[in-house]
Amino acid sequence: MNQILNTGVRWTIHDVELLPENEGTRYEIVDGELFVSRASHFKHQQTCGKIFGQLNIWSESTGLEEAVINPGVLFSESDNVIPDVVWATKETLALTLDEAGHLTGATDLIVEVLSESKEDERRDKEAKLKLYSSRGVKEYWIADWRSRKLEVYRREQSQLNLVETLFSSDIITSPLLPGFSSTVNQFFPV
Repeated sequence: MNQILNTGVRWTIHDVELLPENEGTRYEIVDGELFVSRASHFKHQQTCGKIFGQLNIWSESTGLEEAVINPGVLFSESDNVIPDVVWATKETLALTLDEAGHLTGATDLIVEVLSESKEDERRDKEAKLKLYSSRGVKEYWIADWRSRKLEVYRREQSQLNLVETLFSSDIITSPLLPGFSSTVNQFFPV
């Protein structure tokens, strides 16, 4: 379940700090709009884990990069999100990781896994796409575990553009991830 609290108020991280902590509730702010969501579907979480696993195995073999699940990314007081999976080079991490352990800038790759509702889809395909594009993310993947589909957005001419839509039997590669290759089917639970 996901809802937007849009009352004409521009939300900031300081406002969110005042909200009650509820187990399983996630607060994200995109351009001052507050998104509240509950714990995701089991298969959503499995998909996050599988994508992280593939990126993590490759990252460990190269020794140059890091993958992480659900990190906080604090772009600004009114842009504070929790992507499903993030991948960044060590150089990017050195520039964006603050002392509190939060990312404060664009990472190289962000992955969002679609949840159940149309509002979640709007958040990931519109609000977050616009945010990640404006903040300099190099590549953005949107995974849909229901249709076993992966949309790949890459930075072209200063913005993220959809460059391919891949299905189960397709292989994902990326100029951002030299030597990385995975069948899209490996990202999704059985």
